[in-house]
Amino acid sequence: MDALSSVLSRIALRAGVFYSGNLCGLHDFEHDVFKGHLHLIERGPITLHMLGQADVHLTEPTVLFLPRPQWHRLSADDGAGADVVCGTITLGGGVHNPVSASLPDVVQVPLSALPGVGALLGLMRQEAFQEQPGRQAVLDRLCEVLILQLLRHCMAQGITSGGLLAGLADPRLGKALRAVHDDPAQDWDLPSLAAAAGMSRARFAHHFKAVLGHTPAHYLSQWRIQTAQQLMQQGQSIQQAAHAVGYGSASAFTRAFVRELGISPGAWLMATSKGGPQTQH
Repeated sequence: MDALSSVLSRIALRAGVFYSGNLCGLHDFEHDVFKGHLHLIERGPITLHMLGQADVHLTEPTVLFLPRPQWHRLSADDGAGADVVCGTITLGGGVHNPVSASLPDVVQVPLSALPGVGALLGLMRQEAFQEQPGRQAVLDRLCEVLILQLLRHCMAQGITSGGLLAGLADPRLGKALRAVHDDPAQDWDLPSLAAAAGMSRARFAHHFKAVLGHTPAHYLSQWRIQTAQQLMQQGQSIQQAAHAVGYGSASAFTRAFVRELGISPGAWLMATSKGGPQTQH
């Protein structure tokens, strides 16, 4: 399994298309504490407005991806308008995850830079304007494929703010990260991770911190907690999830969980079941 697939097998990607058609005038998109937003601009011009940031003016077909929750507004000409597809994006158990944290506040990529996207857009248009059974589900899945293509592009072109995606794109660090993702319960330490990367311990530790912004030990802890969250959401007990990701006891896992998220596993599960916050960084 390649590095990005190994991550997304643990951090679920979900997209929900909520609008497809012509957009005229001003349209606000409220701050949603759980989700990012995707805007596929097929025809413009259109302008993106965000608090505290310069406006982004788009005149060619473009994908806009806001990986973290934030208020924003799209404005289009009142006459001609703009043809858009708008969706919400969720990665993992909540908004705080290593994929979205790796990206800038706004990812802006011309459609011409995404190979093969034309066929995908054709399928999206076909589904958007035909009331076929399963229409919404098909649109959501196609939107997820678009996000995957966008993540590939970000890794290949270095459109990251450091973090996990930058690490996965690094030929040496990617080997160590894939090893951790595939077997988080293993007793990883600095020598074994450096060996997986084919680097000396000192060079690996320095390079890892420079690219991902965390020490290898901190990243390993984060990944174990992220994986345990998924397992608990799937019905495993706290103790089962703790052992599955390498903790010797539920108490040790709970201490690490609280240190990482500021909330106990039990309280997190309760909040999740009620639709409350899923991480608290």
